[in-house]
Amino acid sequence: MPALLRRALRTLPPLALAAGLAACTAGPDFHAPAAPAQQGYAAPGEADPAALAVGAKIDADWWRLYRSDALDRVLKTALAGNRSLAAARASLRRADSLAAAAAGAELPRIDATAGAEREKLNMAAYGLSGANPVFNLYQVGPTVSYDLDLSGRNRRAAEEARAQADEQGYQLRAAYLSLTGNVVLRAVEIAGLQAQITTVEGIVADDERNLALARAAKAAGSVGRGDVLHAASQLAGDRTLLPPLHQRLAVARHALALLAGHSPAEWRAPAFALDALALPADLPLSLPSALVRQRPDILAAEARLHAASAAIGVARAERYPDITLSGSLLLQSVKPDQLFRMASGAGDIGGGLLAPLFHGGILAANEQAARAAFEASRADYEQTVLAAFTQVADILQALNHDAEESADQAVAVAAADASLKVARLSYSAGNAGILQVLDAERQDQQARLGAVRARAARLSDSAQLFLAMGGGWTAPSQAPAS
Repeated sequence: MPALLRRALRTLPPLALAAGLAACTAGPDFHAPAAPAQQGYAAPGEADPAALAVGAKIDADWWRLYRSDALDRVLKTALAGNRSLAAARASLRRADSLAAAAAGAELPRIDATAGAEREKLNMAAYGLSGANPVFNLYQVGPTVSYDLDLSGRNRRAAEEARAQADEQGYQLRAAYLSLTGNVVLRAVEIAGLQAQITTVEGIVADDERNLALARAAKAAGSVGRGDVLHAASQLAGDRTLLPPLHQRLAVARHALALLAGHSPAEWRAPAFALDALALPADLPLSLPSALVRQRPDILAAEARLHAASAAIGVARAERYPDITLSGSLLLQSVKPDQLFRMASGAGDIGGGLLAPLFHGGILAANEQAARAAFEASRADYEQTVLAAFTQVADILQALNHDAEESADQAVAVAAADASLKVARLSYSAGNAGILQVLDAERQDQQARLGAVRARAARLSDSAQLFLAMGGGWTAPSQAPAS
């Protein structure tokens, strides 16, 4: 075996030299797009909400700021059972495996071969005379091949596959962010609808008392039958508000069950209370230059741009010559029992050149197509950034208006309550009719429902801001574990 080992070692210098020659890489080197220069999101003349912490770090578990144990439990269930998140994890594993396979093309390939053949030797081909012998040939041993990749095609293909795997990692993060955000939004929706139902039920109870009051007044002869009919009509009308609210509540609960990875029949959403969900005091706001490194949709678009850049190199490399080295170290014998003797060693080493000469314009067209795809990816990236900035601007203005509406609704509720009390006292004293009471009740109803909706909107828009900021995640390595 020492002689065979020496022969094998003699094949290493050519391979090492080949590796040194494979130094150039076709196509452009990718550079991440520059961070935007703008410092804010608001349009000229618009003001940002007062309760903002510009540049503050966003916690990865941002939903804990709502201080709801029920919400934390639902999110834990959803992260463990959501099928869309499981599919995104599997897609990432597939992309990582494909990237590893593409990277493997840059290394030598070593295989083991074994075979048995029945051969007839042509003596005349070697300038010899005599009968052509027939014999069996047995052989076994390793073979090695190595693509010099002079133009860098394999390296660009591996770079493209790695960028595609990065995109899947960002898509996983986007699925994670979408899931957590939708759970919070559905919880807020359930709490808001439950609060509206409670408010309307209180209004119906008031209507029932008004109807009883009107009937008592009619029995005493102080009002006519019209007042009783008006009170009954008000009660019937307010009762019609409840079925649509119950339907929307059922749909929201079903949607939350789906997010949690269950069917509505096997899982029921907690009874979230609007007052039990804390409103974060100071909402974090990332600068545009930081936002592009946080939002998974922007990072996924950047990864697609990177993959498109590498694809140009792949297409460009197809137009250059390529050299492949190969070698084998075999044991050969005409008798199986003599196959592993030292004298049975044989081997070869060689190389092949493949140079494209004429392909009917296919290779040039493929490169132009790759460059066009890169331009499209760059436009998509820029559009994704612009859409993200627009979304943040919209949410900031929504939060601004939510604060104004909440303050106005608080004033409206206080005024409507006071007006309703005066109207009822005047009606009891005979100084006002039932229509005045019903009008005061209508105003009070609208004010109370408006206050509930305003609080739910502030909670929902605050969650939307966390999502627009990327949910507190910056580094690709921090993507949820599969």
